[in-house]
Amino acid sequence: MKLYIDTTPKHAISPYLFMQFAEPLGTADSSVDAGWDYLNECWHPKLIAKIRELGPTMIRWGGCFASYYHWKEAVGPRESRIPMHNLCWDGMFSNQVGTHEFADLCRQVNAEPLMVVNMESDGRMHWAYPRPGMDRLGTADEAAAWIRYANDPDDPLRLSHGVREPYNIRWWQIGNETSYDKNGFDCETASRKTVEFAEKMRQADPSVHLIAWGDSGWAETMCSRAGEYVEHIAFHHHFGSGLPDSPLYGTEYRRDPDLTWHHMMNACKSLEKRIGDMRRAAAPFGKRLAMTEGHYAIPGRNRCEVLSSWAAGVSYARCLSVIEKASDILDIATLADFFGNRWQVNALIMPTPARDGHPYLQPVGQVMKLYRHHIGTRALDWHTDDGCGVDINASISDDGKTVYLHLVNTDRSRSVSVDLNAPYMNRVTAFEIARDSTEEITQMNPALFDPQVKKVEGFTYTLPAAGVAALEICLN
Repeated sequence: MKLYIDTTPKHAISPYLFMQFAEPLGTADSSVDAGWDYLNECWHPKLIAKIRELGPTMIRWGGCFASYYHWKEAVGPRESRIPMHNLCWDGMFSNQVGTHEFADLCRQVNAEPLMVVNMESDGRMHWAYPRPGMDRLGTADEAAAWIRYANDPDDPLRLSHGVREPYNIRWWQIGNETSYDKNGFDCETASRKTVEFAEKMRQADPSVHLIAWGDSGWAETMCSRAGEYVEHIAFHHHFGSGLPDSPLYGTEYRRDPDLTWHHMMNACKSLEKRIGDMRRAAAPFGKRLAMTEGHYAIPGRNRCEVLSSWAAGVSYARCLSVIEKASDILDIATLADFFGNRWQVNALIMPTPARDGHPYLQPVGQVMKLYRHHIGTRALDWHTDDGCGVDINASISDDGKTVYLHLVNTDRSRSVSVDLNAPYMNRVTAFEIARDSTEEITQMNPALFDPQVKKVEGFTYTLPAAGVAALEICLN
């Protein structure tokens, strides 16, 4: 295959296409609790080291949890913090991790924080008032006060907690999955509430970036009603293979590797369609897109162990290819649920107890890390004489001296030879992951999917079967 690269820079690529998503998950997955050292009141150092390796550019705090969260319960002296029922995920959350601790995590790993505010429980009254005397309804005044607490240098509450410097949290999402519950707000009500919240939040800090919910066909209405107050429209994408009779459940996926591969290679198509639908709705209003949650959603032990296999790694790499191709309108994206000790949709798995062993990256974490650390700032055009089943994305550095290629071989048994053609090529280095598609990572083999570095002789690179690679091409 001959690959021709045009080094003329196109649109800017947002740095936030490699977001991670943190949500306290109660009894479903220890998640945030797994990463917090309650004895020493800090994040586990081994976790911080692994997150730095992963390199998330943004971390989101919220999810379903946000729809019954009162942020004031999780700030200030530890003895005064108020534990809360985790209504969606069961169990209790101690609130020992709150705004201060989350902002500190983001600071330590050099990630931008994104907070989700409780927009009147998104209309879910069973979460707003789960039992007599319990009020979990979030108000616009509460959201505005949170922004002042985070960003106002003179906020008296934060100062009373001994925090002199503001956290400077710039990104805020209003509500979460508002359209997913028929017992919650309808689109018109959600749009009106979004405006109400956005007005008060901007009064608290006019410089913040606001994201409104627009999934399930709501984007056009949300843009027309609330568009002057927000820059981005959010959606989520939880997906399967997209084909009938899927083997992606339980342990069925282990019976026929070829069939499993076929289904996993098809999964990216639903993401392509979802982004296309969102683009058509939001683009006429000049709004950008934010996929603030995204991952496989299939049945099986801990959300299905197929997601620990290299077939999942290649499938997620195909999804990242779709995300990059949409980077002309998509600014925020994720494909994982960050860290925990159980869910296979996590990017990073913690040992339990945390002091025993070391955290490791799931296949989705490995490909996000690979692409995150080897990508330019502007997209490039390219063409081939024969696609040969290879997904391709190209970008270039700010100084124009390095071209980056992301390549995915969708064939599990055949390698592909790629002849590289770009002006003034000097040398090529490949960072690749290539394993048998059936291999699965566990705590016993945590380095299984670590990328290998290869210097490319000449300008022909051989992409292995089931291979995912990031190439750096230095230009004269």
